Amino acid sequence: MRFEGTTMFVTGGAGFIGSAVVRHLLRETGARVVNIDKLTYAANLASLPGAIENDRYSFERQCICEAEALRSLFEKYQPDAVMNLAAESHVDRSIDGPGEFIKTNVVGTFTLLQEALRHWRSLPPDRRARFRFLHVSTDEVFGSLGRDGLFTEQSAYAPNSPYSASKASSDHLVRAWRETYELPTLITNCSNNYGPYHFPEKLVPNMIIRGLAGERLPVYGDGQNVRDWLFVEDHAAALSIVLERGSVGGTYNVGGRNERTNLQVVHAICDLLDDLIPSSDGSRRQLISFVKDRPGHDLRYAIDASKIERELGWEAKESFETGLAKTVKWYCQNRDWWQAILARGYEKSRVGLGPGYPA
Repeated sequence: MRFEGTTMFVTGGAGFIGSAVVRHLLRETGARVVNIDKLTYAANLASLPGAIENDRYSFERQCICEAEALRSLFEKYQPDAVMNLAAESHVDRSIDGPGEFIKTNVVGTFTLLQEALRHWRSLPPDRRARFRFLHVSTDEVFGSLGRDGLFTEQSAYAPNSPYSASKASSDHLVRAWRETYELPTLITNCSNNYGPYHFPEKLVPNMIIRGLAGERLPVYGDGQNVRDWLFVEDHAAALSIVLERGSVGGTYNVGGRNERTNLQVVHAICDLLDDLIPSSDGSRRQLISFVKDRPGHDLRYAIDASKIERELGWEAKESFETGLAKTVKWYCQNRDWWQAILARGYEKSRVGLGPGYPA
């Protein structure tokens, strides 16, 4: 079985994408998985059903900014790979409070790189040759596309939000630790993820939950901003393949080839909800309202995933239609998961309109 006898660190493994990676590794590989997460507001161990009973799973509550504690974890578990998914990721929150994004995404990545490097240098030659550090990033580091074209691995970095700037910074750190210290790193840049266990602040789950409640569905600007959508389980599979077969020092773009405007996404969610749980008030499309746009809202992102498809043999299994249908159905059938988040005090009110200040 793939990764049999290896130990993986997955940082941010209680988050949306991180939990999908942990579930994938436990289900599809023989790896021992150590989930390292500090359990911020968006983390949820309930996104890992059955993991705690799995003898190949361990959880460590830990912030990646704390070097000494990280060092102890490297010494304790002696990992063969690190998959870094620990990140603050909500663009709107980065507008209001960029400081936490710089701390986690930049300082945290630096700290993790340093401790990984220390660990890697201590390994015997055979294990050192097999060790990998995979850093998971975003297509937002490339800035905004016009109506045409695709982001490739050669696209220039041009981040436009505090979030994307912090991720771009972390990407550069990872590259530098490869070039300067020879740490065997890889980087992936993905398009917009969606799927089960997605925290309610993001577009897809927010619209589903609001639609189920018959609440107003706020769409930024004119709703014509375009994103390339990637089902989270497809992304998790891609990351394991990059870790297994990717070229050291390489970068890989991961996308679903599913470009949709934000308004098209919301329309599709409304129609799926209407089919699954019809409302006596009629079509949920009538709940859509247009609100003030996000500051610096990038017009369009779209990923060219040709490299990972060609070199590593990965391709997305889900189309946008099949993936979204699975997602909407999951939220309808798993209300306890997201209702528990709302009960803890999460409010669906909008953020990202403040002046911004170092948090």
